[in-house]
Amino acid sequence: MGTRGIGKPERQRLIRSLLADHEVRSQEQLLGLLSHEGVATTQATVSRDLDDLGAVKVRGPGGELVYRLASDPGPATARDRLAATVQQFVVRIAASGNLAVLQTPPAGAGPVASAIDLAELPGVLATIAGDDTVVVIAKEQVGGAELADRFRRLAETT
Repeated sequence: MGTRGIGKPERQRLIRSLLADHEVRSQEQLLGLLSHEGVATTQATVSRDLDDLGAVKVRGPGGELVYRLASDPGPATARDRLAATVQQFVVRIAASGNLAVLQTPPAGAGPVASAIDLAELPGVLATIAGDDTVVVIAKEQVGGAELADRFRRLAETT
């Protein structure tokens, strides 16, 4: 497979996937995995991406240190990151009744639902994520249309 340059959002989605599928012990190993996927990048870029994604080194099942995405940065930090996550992944937003429906590229729904859950947004009762769709259930007093509008503002979409 030849090498190709890709944009930051696509590269970071790939890094998320690689960290989920592999026991990545070093940035050099991650560079190799990216290269195997046909993505050419530098160690400095990978380092920034890992920082942006909130990756941390934790003790893996075999006792070695491996990269993992931080699972719970706390509500205040999570709310700060929610806008970036929505901007990075959400491509379409709709509403129906007490539901806001967020469309993403394939495999993008998980990170969006997780970001919403971690942000503990007022008015959100629950999220349900598939592969490319997140359904956000609004509390009765809020409604889906209001939630959809909040996500549109976060995504800077119309």
